[in-house]
Amino acid sequence: FASRIDSIPDQAVNGVPCRGKVLTVDNMNPNVKRVEYAVRGPIVQRAVQIEKELREGVKKPFTEVIKANIGDAHAMGQKPITFLRQVLALCSYPELLEDNKFPEDAKKRAQRILGACGGHSIGAYSASQGIECVRQDVARYIEKRDGGIPSNPDNIYLSTGASDAIVTMLKLLVCGEGRDRTGVMISIPQYPLYSAALADLGAVQISYYLDEEKCWSLDVAELRRALNAARQHCNPRVLCIINPGNPTGTNKDLIHFHLKNNQLSQVQSRQCIEDVIRFAKEEHLFLMADEVYQDNVYAEGCKFHSFKKVLFEMGPEYSSTVEMASFHSTSKCYMGECGFRGGYMEVINMDPEVKTQLTKLVSVRLCPPVPGQALLDLVVNPPQPDEPSYITFMKERTAVLSALAEKARLTEQTFNAVPGITCNPVQGAMYTFPRITLPEKAIDKAKEEGKVPDMYYCMRLLEEEGICLVPGSGFGQREGTFHFRMTILPPTEKLKVVLQKIRDFHVRFTQEFS
Repeated sequence: FASRIDSIPDQAVNGVPCRGKVLTVDNMNPNVKRVEYAVRGPIVQRAVQIEKELREGVKKPFTEVIKANIGDAHAMGQKPITFLRQVLALCSYPELLEDNKFPEDAKKRAQRILGACGGHSIGAYSASQGIECVRQDVARYIEKRDGGIPSNPDNIYLSTGASDAIVTMLKLLVCGEGRDRTGVMISIPQYPLYSAALADLGAVQISYYLDEEKCWSLDVAELRRALNAARQHCNPRVLCIINPGNPTGTNKDLIHFHLKNNQLSQVQSRQCIEDVIRFAKEEHLFLMADEVYQDNVYAEGCKFHSFKKVLFEMGPEYSSTVEMASFHSTSKCYMGECGFRGGYMEVINMDPEVKTQLTKLVSVRLCPPVPGQALLDLVVNPPQPDEPSYITFMKERTAVLSALAEKARLTEQTFNAVPGITCNPVQGAMYTFPRITLPEKAIDKAKEEGKVPDMYYCMRLLEEEGICLVPGSGFGQREGTFHFRMTILPPTEKLKVVLQKIRDFHVRFTQEFS
């Protein structure tokens, strides 16, 4: 009865006028309704319901739901790095500084961080741009990573994970109306943060396609095709690049490797980055380089090259003119500390007046989470060879990355042995994006039920095997192709179970609709 009253405006209830809800789905911000985020979409919501049903004793053909839909390392069983957690424990409860169970280098890091916090507490607000000594450490980290190319702490903005910084930059860049509305170039397949943010901001999404047949390589000719087509209806101003790639799990989202004698040539990989930078300069585009998976590079012969390093090595014609922001996070790589929401952005060649506006914009949110800032400091300033925590730290870091590399190989080999599944090499990041061949009858059945075919496939997989994946349609894909994204994060033995379940399901599903 109450719900009926809510939906009927200007009705009287017990003599009291009822004017209906002020905020309804019809008068809310229309941009919000256009936002979609597949990584936590309908499949995941159903997975949560199934977990509840299992707890209530409902019988299923499986005993647990395995969520392979999101890159949440610790939820998948990855152990935290000891040194990171020791310092965070000391920062959270400084009385532990008197405890001799903690190594001296961990105590020194904690004391330095606490000394930079208001009231010597990580419960205090920090400067809006981030704690100064952390920004200094980030700048030193970037300089070391890029072979000595200078980094200015004033150009570093700490953030609530990389996502927050990416959305902040897009806010600065989006303007105009009609054909003058800002267009933002994003890769397809893409990480749904980008399409969701563009929908929320009312910007125009310009899709450029990665070449699946060439291991998800990026072709500058495709960038130019997408740009020229978009200029008919918007004002393209931004080019977004993800390196290494999400969801494709490959460095080739932007790095087109040249195969010679089965070896990956680093000359060609660097050449492609240069080509992208030249394209951005020629077309007067702001470059956004999402580099949160920079430590997740597994394939032999592959090496991460930052856009900033290549930009500056191209000389002042480019390094003094191309405007760019690059992003990193504590959520991925060997750390996997998603919940602390630590990250940073470095801006290059930004107009000083715009930078003032950026600083104002981030100040509205007061500051990023201070525990996340502390964690970021440890990531960019890890234990050194002469410090007591170094050996354990390196052992744990190497173990995590080695396990991911092994799981990347296992995933590729297993999927490619299944008729109807094709999987490119998982060279980086922590995902695979295999292509699935679906029978025509299955496609028709999906349409009958009002579902996209790969959504229907993934929902059936969840209901029958308890495996939660994200359909490729949530990331974008070429018309007539179907995929799913799966994380390679589960422990090796559990990953083998997941892969076997997917294999068995795919064979059964294909037979059902043949």
